[in-house]
Amino acid sequence: MPESHGDDGLFQMAPVELRVVAAGPVDKTFRAFQPDQLLLVPPSLDEWLPQEHLARFIADLVDEHLDLSGFYAGYKEGRGGPPFDPRLMVRVLLMGYTTGIRSSRKLEAACWDIVAFRWLAGGQAPAYRAIAKFRKRHLSALGHVFVQALELCQAAGMLSLGRVALDARESPGERVTAQGDELRADEPEAEDPGRGGVGVARGG
Repeated sequence: MPESHGDDGLFQMAPVELRVVAAGPVDKTFRAFQPDQLLLVPPSLDEWLPQEHLARFIADLVDEHLDLSGFYAGYKEGRGGPPFDPRLMVRVLLMGYTTGIRSSRKLEAACWDIVAFRWLAGGQAPAYRAIAKFRKRHLSALGHVFVQALELCQAAGMLSLGRVALDARESPGERVTAQGDELRADEPEAEDPGRGGVGVARGG
């Protein structure tokens, strides 16, 4: 900076020396962060999911209370690889409809990216084509299971599913009604029979 603004300057200033001070260590302890560190013990998905999470309720509902015999009855040993367990698929689909994730592609991604879905699927991730095929093949059974789930939830006063809409390429117009709640199968958009809707409300 100059000493003055000229001969007519109102005041003069002594030159200022600018100094750069090297930053020292921060006087604060942070939690260890080592994203590349190898884990000695494989992580447990069960530890990542809170005990009161909706996914645990859905798993218990599917595993202990819903009648899935209609799904298993349609399978028999044959050629090709084994299909996914219907219990896994119903878990994922019911969680999807309850949380507003209905597209088969989005459900596949959720099984990779979302802890709750990955926990429900036991670490597996069905491809979107497998999800769409399962939904199309078992449309009627899914309708009855969802109505059964609705009745059980309403009886327990825990959860109320307002409306569920299932879409598939076959059986357009199929309707299943229980206690005023409707499950409907209509024609889907191209390539993905995974549209639908659901309302969720916690009961008192």
